[in-house]
Amino acid sequence: MSTVSELKIPFKDGFTWVRVTSPDNNEQGALPLVILHGGPGFCHNYLLPLERLADATGRVVVHYDQYGCGNSTHPTGVDEDFWTPALFVEELQNVLKALDIDACHVLGQSWGGMLAAEVGIAGVEQVKSLAICNSPASMELWMQAARELKKQLPAEVQETMAKYEETGDYGAPEYQAATQVYDDHFVLRVPGGHPAYEASKQAVEADPTVYNTMNGPNEFHVVGTLREWSVVGKLDAISVPTLVLAGEFDEAQPITWEPFVEEIPSARAVVIPGASHCCHLEFSELFDAEIIKFLNQVENNEGGQQS
Repeated sequence: MSTVSELKIPFKDGFTWVRVTSPDNNEQGALPLVILHGGPGFCHNYLLPLERLADATGRVVVHYDQYGCGNSTHPTGVDEDFWTPALFVEELQNVLKALDIDACHVLGQSWGGMLAAEVGIAGVEQVKSLAICNSPASMELWMQAARELKKQLPAEVQETMAKYEETGDYGAPEYQAATQVYDDHFVLRVPGGHPAYEASKQAVEADPTVYNTMNGPNEFHVVGTLREWSVVGKLDAISVPTLVLAGEFDEAQPITWEPFVEEIPSARAVVIPGASHCCHLEFSELFDAEIIKFLNQVENNEGGQQS
């Protein structure tokens, strides 16, 4: 059985909350795996099941709540331009330094994968590979995919979405119900939901500041500061082995992640059949197998390429 420790690492005017899961037997050469959660501001809970990779691979697994959400400091009185990808790249570097990690793998899911791409472009030296999961290379591509996915929903759901997006009344019960239909199709295909996902959802509902500021009111109506975000045309700066993973019914449709595969020299893609945005909760064995295979390839100096 693995052991768990929690700590608070000073950052800015507060701290980053970190959870470290350590296996009983740390395999030689097995680098730590650092997990970047989505949102922004969705916090670590829905990715906490990935701590299972500690015992499965004999490596340390690190989760943390990004600044402004979950168990980390929620600053007040900051302008919206405080919340930038660069802030969160800096935070990851601070976490790695505080934990004395000089080499690691990074797995980012959704926004976390976007952040992972930023980390790769920045050339953070401790990071030896990237797993970009369920993530877009630009928010414009994300919005294009969302517009097409919405067309698959019942007409009355589409009409409700259009009505309330026109007025900006995102809190209306009818709009929230329509949003749930979208989520049930393309975000989490687990009947009755999943407790880990619900924990993150409740946390962001309790304080949606980061999510609403950077993203917007939901997964498909992006009106926040990330609206113009893109790393397309910059991805050839990523020099580490990269796995791009998505689900068949993912809101991150191929149009959103193909630039990663086209531009990152060492990237390859995997699509999990039947899965949507939260592959790791829907098809955990398939997800784990792909991640473990990739990490083994990197650590065996195979460059993360398909064998």
